[in-house]
Amino acid sequence: MTEPENLVLRLLQKLSTDMDQLKEDMHNIKVRMTSVEENLAALNRRMDQFDRRLERVERRLDLVEV
Repeated sequence: MTEPENLVLRLLQKLSTDMDQLKEDMHNIKVRMTSVEENLAALNRRMDQFDRRLERVERRLDLVEV
């Protein structure tokens, strides 16, 4: 191979390696983001429960109008 062809080949191999790393990184980000979304949904459900419980306590103590 001539020198320019060799250089192009090395650059393409480097680019391919970089793209593989980017794909792996993107996959990891998607997995983590899914985990964050699931945890946020669980937290929102718990907060909704707190809200309902607080409303019940307030009604029992006659702190709010029904």
